Amino acid sequence: MGMETPELNLDQKGEMVQGIFSKIARKYDTFNALSSMGIYKAWLKRVALTAACTPQERVLDVAGGTGDVSFELCRRCPPASVEVSDFTPEMLEVARSRAESGASCGVPCAFKVADAMNLPYDDESFDVLTMAYGLRNFSDRKRAMREAARVLKPGGRAIILEFGTPPNAVWRAVYHVYLMHVVPAVGGAVCGDSSGFKYLASSIREFPPQDTVVRELLESGFEKADYRDCTGGIAAVYEAHKAPRATTPAEKLG
Repeated sequence: MGMETPELNLDQKGEMVQGIFSKIARKYDTFNALSSMGIYKAWLKRVALTAACTPQERVLDVAGGTGDVSFELCRRCPPASVEVSDFTPEMLEVARSRAESGASCGVPCAFKVADAMNLPYDDESFDVLTMAYGLRNFSDRKRAMREAARVLKPGGRAIILEFGTPPNAVWRAVYHVYLMHVVPAVGGAVCGDSSGFKYLASSIREFPPQDTVVRELLESGFEKADYRDCTGGIAAVYEAHKAPRATTPAEKLG
């Protein structure tokens, strides 16, 4: 379970986000549990149930962080293997340690530092691609979507968990107050510095609504895309499918 750490050529936003997560990596899981009041576990379960991996499938977990999504898949629907990628080495080191402690449930896992907007994998390499809380941190969201489509095999699927826009105006207002005040306070208490969490809260609030994300997925190489809201739209799980390989005339004739 070694980890590949190639040097990345990140843009300004990438360097800023990488810096934030490198500082909080060891305490990220604690912050996640406290700031979501444990609700994130239900979101992870929804990702795994939507992915529904089979033992023959290869999975790429983009923006895999400390491994929450990867290990949820390993526990609920074990694939043949999981490649966990993230552009923050410190986050991946936590994931690797968790895997060595048994979180991968025996599923082979590899760990690689990688930029989601320039994935270091061949075309059509994976059956399933997962991503959690990554899209809003990319400076070019659609480029990352195109990369996701590129590395998926024909007929492959991307399952993406991201924060959303609650459709109910009252719930949305309450949620935004929580984002801008409670999240930075919890982050400051857990990690000793609230500045990075102010960015994270702002990035969630500024992220486009779910219908926009679906449209962007369809414009980025996916044939079908849809979403399911979680917790009243605080988060959403997107499911995007790449078109299957076209059947040749010879294949049609059998």
